[in-house]
Amino acid sequence: MPFVLYKHLDYFSHLTILSKNKNNKEEVPLKKRIAYMVDVCFSVYPYAKLLALLFATILLIGFGGLALYAVNKNSFAEALWLSWTFVADSGNHADTEGIGPRIVSVSISSGGMLIFAMMLGLVSDAISEKVDSLRKGKSEVIERNHILVLGWSDKLGSLLKQLAIANKSVGGGVVVVLAERDKEEMEIDIAKLEFDFMGTSVICRSGSPLILADLKKVSVSKARAIIVLASDENADQSDARALRVVLSLTGVKEGLRGHVVVEMSDLDNEPLVKLVGGELIETVVAHDVIGRLMIQCALQPGLAQIWEDILGFENAEFYIKRWPQLDGLRFENVLISFPDAIPCGIKVAADGGKINLNPDDKYVMKEGDEVLVIAEDDDTYAPSAFPEQVCAGLCPNTVEPPKYPEKILFCGWRRDIDDMILVLEASLPLGSELWMFNEVPEKEREKKLTDGGLDISQLENIKLVHKEGNAVIKRHLENLPLETFDSILILADESLEDSVVHSDSRSLATLLLIRDIQSKRLPYKETKSTSLRLSAFSHSSWIREMQQASDKSIIISEILDSRTRNLVSVSRISDYVLSNELVSMALAMVAEDKQINRVLEELFAEEGNEMCIKPAELYLYDQEELCFYDIMLRGRQRQEVVIGYRLANVERAVINPSLKSAVRKWSHDDVFVVISINE
Repeated sequence: MPFVLYKHLDYFSHLTILSKNKNNKEEVPLKKRIAYMVDVCFSVYPYAKLLALLFATILLIGFGGLALYAVNKNSFAEALWLSWTFVADSGNHADTEGIGPRIVSVSISSGGMLIFAMMLGLVSDAISEKVDSLRKGKSEVIERNHILVLGWSDKLGSLLKQLAIANKSVGGGVVVVLAERDKEEMEIDIAKLEFDFMGTSVICRSGSPLILADLKKVSVSKARAIIVLASDENADQSDARALRVVLSLTGVKEGLRGHVVVEMSDLDNEPLVKLVGGELIETVVAHDVIGRLMIQCALQPGLAQIWEDILGFENAEFYIKRWPQLDGLRFENVLISFPDAIPCGIKVAADGGKINLNPDDKYVMKEGDEVLVIAEDDDTYAPSAFPEQVCAGLCPNTVEPPKYPEKILFCGWRRDIDDMILVLEASLPLGSELWMFNEVPEKEREKKLTDGGLDISQLENIKLVHKEGNAVIKRHLENLPLETFDSILILADESLEDSVVHSDSRSLATLLLIRDIQSKRLPYKETKSTSLRLSAFSHSSWIREMQQASDKSIIISEILDSRTRNLVSVSRISDYVLSNELVSMALAMVAEDKQINRVLEELFAEEGNEMCIKPAELYLYDQEELCFYDIMLRGRQRQEVVIGYRLANVERAVINPSLKSAVRKWSHDDVFVVISINE
């Protein structure tokens, strides 16, 4: 009956329209209006379909009961019950007798089958919609004390790896990733990492960090740390998006339990993000960090490996903890109180929690003070009794060699190259030269440097030499005196910063071309250490030639992708810096403890304390037998914190060595890794 009425609604609507004045506007047919109302009802109210099905069932039972009451002699209540049985089970009408009752019972049973078919369809759609919602990552995350990562970039793989290693000691943690990608695609990409997460669960959800509903879906207010990754857009667009994400986070009504670590692309945009986010925000400016690290590693060969060890959670890293039993001790005594860690600073409670890196020996620990150490993990160290038989003695009366002018080459143009020049100006002695080789015209370079805040006329220690050319064209490189440079920095060019693959391909091509040219111009360096290092590559004389060239000068390549890094490291022709991995390490470390950001900022800056590699002759006599505690105390005579060493003919340095009380014989060919005041 309802379907018959709906079928002929247009006819009744047509009669109504004819009865009205012809001058009136044409009205929408009643059938379309009802269809529209039903469509709106089903769209707005989630249970409208179920209620419509219930109404249709009641209507069918009612009309069927009336029809059965008319053709049978039963009571109306009995007729309604009989109608329900026909709707619920279509086989119940088989025992009906008489033409009239049979026609009615067949009609009711047919309507019942239609209703149950619609019910099955609704149930199937509901289940499919729920499964689809789970598959697309639309369900809510019921977690607390987790780490939330907002965004997706090529740094995510190494970031997840570092977070998993950091949480290994507690049996693993939970990392939630919210990005504007399909959940299945994210899970497939993470599975391709082929990394053991050691108990850490990675949960992916699709959504936008700019939408509060999506942020609530991943329990943003209960996360212990939130990491905002830079997008793959250019620097200004990426930082603008980061600013909008921070604004969204500040709009969470429940408030944020943890701090927010924001990866920035441009140092000039950092103050605005901090202004909006306040004290909750910790920023890591990827470009600035990598630029400063490249310069440090170019001036001090081998520093790249040390930074990788300290920034990553696989070896030794920074931790801050309160030890009440150390109250009243001077720092020189605190220094030798940890057999499994190296104290290198104090968090002074009386100074608002300021971290004093490399403090004075006479500083006395007070109540509330915390100790900054380098240790393998936060549960692997504790203070103990002073070691016996520690007799430091006096350092040799050796004068540290003066700094000589250096000649450095920049291949490529970075967005923050003006900041790198200022760092070099503060680090290099008078008479140094900086050659800049790229495709940017010289007049345009000066304008860019001036716009970046660099006053070229104020440079005293370095002289800028401009050369224009393409770093992947060999004849352009051959016009440069490549054999005369102390250090060559191959920068990820600004024009290709949006494409990791193209940028790395260009850097790798430039590296190989430079080493090939150097190998033909530089005389071979035949030493025992060189021959031992080259023995594994006897199959390729070309690689041997470039490795011999690498002993003459230092090349730092800005490599963004770990796959490109493997190509460079296998051939051993560059002392490289892996940008994305180092930034991921810094992000993970600051996410685990926001206080560490103050330490990193000071070590990366041109003022304050810095990490250095110093020769052993400054601390001991050749073949002298000392324990590492003795070396640490001798380092204090130079106002330095000795954190590790690298033995002669050994490629990797040892940070926070074990068995610090063990006596061993040292050579002047050894070197020590120290934290000292930048002079």
